[in-house]
Amino acid sequence: MGYTQAGGPHLFHIPIMGTGFTIDTPVRIARYGLNSVMSIGDDNLMEQMREYYCKQLDRSFTGIPDSEIDRRALRITAYLNLIREMVADSVEKLKTSPFEPKSEITRYFEMLPDLDLKQSYKDMLSTTDPVRKAELQKELRLKAVPGDIDVNIMTKVDRDQYLRGEKLPPEYAAAMAGLRGFAKSDLTSSIIFSAGINRRVYSYISSFEDFFPDEEGRFRKRVILKVSDFRSAKVQGKFLAKKGIWVSEYRIESGINCGGHAFLADGQLMGPILEEIRLRRKEWAEELGEMYSNALGSLDRRPAADLSMKFTVQGGIGTAEENRLMFDRYEVDGTGWATPFLLVPEVTNVDDAHLKKLSEAGDDDVYLSNCSPLGIPFWALRNTASEQTRIKRAEAGRPGSPCPKGFLVSNTDYTDVPICRASRKYQKLKLDHISSNGTAPDHLQEHVDDVLARTCLCEDLAGSVLIKLGINPGAQTSVCCGPNIANFSKIATLEEMIDHIYGRISLLTNPDRPHMFLRELALNIDYMRSELKKVSEGLSEMTSRRLDRYQENILTGIEHYRQLADEFSAEQKERFLEELKVLHNDLNDLFSPLNSLQTV
Repeated sequence: MGYTQAGGPHLFHIPIMGTGFTIDTPVRIARYGLNSVMSIGDDNLMEQMREYYCKQLDRSFTGIPDSEIDRRALRITAYLNLIREMVADSVEKLKTSPFEPKSEITRYFEMLPDLDLKQSYKDMLSTTDPVRKAELQKELRLKAVPGDIDVNIMTKVDRDQYLRGEKLPPEYAAAMAGLRGFAKSDLTSSIIFSAGINRRVYSYISSFEDFFPDEEGRFRKRVILKVSDFRSAKVQGKFLAKKGIWVSEYRIESGINCGGHAFLADGQLMGPILEEIRLRRKEWAEELGEMYSNALGSLDRRPAADLSMKFTVQGGIGTAEENRLMFDRYEVDGTGWATPFLLVPEVTNVDDAHLKKLSEAGDDDVYLSNCSPLGIPFWALRNTASEQTRIKRAEAGRPGSPCPKGFLVSNTDYTDVPICRASRKYQKLKLDHISSNGTAPDHLQEHVDDVLARTCLCEDLAGSVLIKLGINPGAQTSVCCGPNIANFSKIATLEEMIDHIYGRISLLTNPDRPHMFLRELALNIDYMRSELKKVSEGLSEMTSRRLDRYQENILTGIEHYRQLADEFSAEQKERFLEELKVLHNDLNDLFSPLNSLQTV
């Protein structure tokens, strides 16, 4: 297929980052044709942002109170509608701006990849006939389409809601209400579901007309799934197709070389995953298309005019060469770039103090932590204000957060109503249980540290935007960057980052940076090493079957990469294979003792 445009003027999108870092990114960049994703997990934050922008625009603001039973959905709808209006206004201003240096419409076309639309722009610039130039400019204005305003829901963050101790009906649960808030908005865009299948949420999609084709066979709202492997994509795609819901795009994300939560896929590596999809996507699309058409027929609905099924990839891409490899070798339809954009202030919300920390971060400053209350490994920046506050609370004998938002409540070990593992209440109960339960003295501190590691992500992933916009200068910031941040240090403009992605300049500051595939492989080996240590400390229950599966998947990946190296230049191939050999030896050193024990 090659390096070509598919679905919009740009070749990449900007994925969700936390709850606050991309909460208003479409307002900042959608007019330039760039697709981005907002979290709709924090309706409190969205209400604060709506009030902020209403003040900026001199509009009246009527808040949606906590007493409103459907406040979550209503707040999401209200905020998304405001964002849509703001983007529409900015697009209109861009389209009417003059073609002159640094104007909005000039920025639009200058940032494009060097493909057909960019060439049309260059043709206009080189035209000397004023009448013809005016005609070409008119055509270009019509082609200056905005980027999509997409939203993300973590399907597993679907806590039930309680009112005066009584559980409310399922439609008021977090993810359900989030879906409803998006579905009732005026947006024509996509909702991205991440973190795996949630059957009640997926079944609920069919309650909303916008997810079905209209009279002309078009979707007003589309579904995108973020997955970490082919099997997950297939299972979820089939489930939805049988309900008459078409998945327009599958976003394949590295299970470990990403930002935020790391949904590890038992050692499955990006290369083999993408290769399997490349080889099987056509037959799979046909299979799903048949299921989907049959489901629509049983519902007596009009078929969709376009059943295209895109595959995009994200997680750890750091150079134009790696970006091009995704298109040329694996035939993807687009790529996602997240972490590097944390160093682009006009795109993301990072307060000055943490922007400096990010620009100076090295490999040791980003770690796969236990800070998520969900119990899922979580990439985080060290020494943030959030981490400092967490440590101070523990040292003062008051560990845990007051849990002001409660979005991540999920634990019922000690209570009937779920509570959060980062909360003060849970940590006190858990620490009392550890001290009274006879935990082995050799590993007591490890168990205590594991409890105290949990951070209030609900509050602190929104802290940076609240500080940056002056909404709450006293907020605490947690940063969910991926390990790729260690390779970038320049606080960049939007143009500079886009030029880096398309290979027009390089922003890399780490000349020894390994290839993204090798970095992912190394991270998987490091993770297994840490997991085996936790097994010895009683903090993990890794089965021998899972260990075998992990080792087998990594070895499959190594063999794929040996073959892939033949497609590299001679110099790149030599270095790639040398580093791959070192990692293979590391893997053998890690698993040889275990394999010997199993053989005995």
